Amino acid sequence: MATSSPHSMKSLLIILSVLIALSLFASSEACGISTYWGQNSSEGTLLDTCDSGLYNYVNLAFLSTFGRGGEPVVNLDVKEKWKLSTDIRACQSKKVKVLLSLGGPVGNYCLSSADDAKQVATYLWENFLAPNATGELGDAPLDGIDLNIIAPCSRDYWDELVKALAAFDSTQKKLYLSASPQCVDYYLEPAIKTGLFDHVSVQFFNESSCDFKAGLDKLLESWNEWSTLLPAGNQLFLGVPASQNASKTGYIEPARLKSQVLPAVRAYKNYGGVMVWDRLHDKNYSETIKPDVCKNMLHRHQPLISMV
Repeated sequence: MATSSPHSMKSLLIILSVLIALSLFASSEACGISTYWGQNSSEGTLLDTCDSGLYNYVNLAFLSTFGRGGEPVVNLDVKEKWKLSTDIRACQSKKVKVLLSLGGPVGNYCLSSADDAKQVATYLWENFLAPNATGELGDAPLDGIDLNIIAPCSRDYWDELVKALAAFDSTQKKLYLSASPQCVDYYLEPAIKTGLFDHVSVQFFNESSCDFKAGLDKLLESWNEWSTLLPAGNQLFLGVPASQNASKTGYIEPARLKSQVLPAVRAYKNYGGVMVWDRLHDKNYSETIKPDVCKNMLHRHQPLISMV
């Protein structure tokens, strides 16, 4: 049997180490902060949000009415929505992904069948996602779709919507899909189990049984359950309110988030970052936590192969 020379073995170890390092670098680079924008004009423009340098993803909130053959409604506090295309392109030039978020706490949204889900997916593609899209937000194609499904008529067919959207993903255009369920979720588990989401931002607020109000142990117990639920390749974001006024419960002071929560959740291999709700209330929260959001990401993995 042929044996490898010390030189070839060392070369192999170097190659393996480089590949692992690149993988770790990619994982660290993918980490970041997401937020929601569009519910209040006093939060500043979309371009202001992207110019802040704080966010990797901005979700336009919300497409609050759709499904059952009805007329979709984009509920943004913007006078001339079609002019957003300029800001969208500017955000994308800064490597900020801009997604349209479906649902939200107030609205009229529901999927009545698998065919209904496919029709909604086609509407989204033709109006907001396709390279030649010319919908309500202008002619700048968005990067993807976010599902913030917390008040629908039922939990049915959201997995069908995700599958139909994913079918538009291609080598010509990467279509980003994200979800933002509450930490006690009633609607999105079947969709999440498809494994088609790039990241899932779990809302650890307004649910006193699993947010920080219940204590750190309860939050981390829920985080662990979500981490286990997510299919391989999906990233998990920690969803937190940006201020005490942003939610009824679940606010975590930045210092406590940095010292107690982030070190624990960063240890999970599918940790992807933090979702901050929302831009209106984010006065200094993201700026304060940003240095710690992706800190020590490499420590989640096995150490590099020794070449000594």
